[in-house]
Amino acid sequence: MKKLNYFLVKLFQFVVFAVFTFVVLAYFGAMVLLPLDAVAILVKLMGVVGIHGFIGALIAIPVVGYLCLMVYKTPGLCKMIVDTGVDLIKIGKTKVDAFNPIADAVKG
Repeated sequence: MKKLNYFLVKLFQFVVFAVFTFVVLAYFGAMVLLPLDAVAILVKLMGVVGIHGFIGALIAIPVVGYLCLMVYKTPGLCKMIVDTGVDLIKIGKTKVDAFNPIADAVKG
């Protein structure tokens, strides 16, 4: 019975690890894909207006680049975004490590 309890604790620990890994990857993936999505939306918007896709992309990429530069130059914004992701990592590590004393108590 102790082996089964130990296995269940380790299984829950793995599930918590997998959930926090997914959340962190989704967070940083969204930060990467957000500018790419803005370019795609601007190109489609220019296509509705009548500007060809290639010309629209030549206009949209510098516009989104300038918006990213404005975000980068905003004091504290980039640091806050990265710190939020790092806090997610720290919280996940803390929650995964919280299972170790429980596993030790069940095992011993």
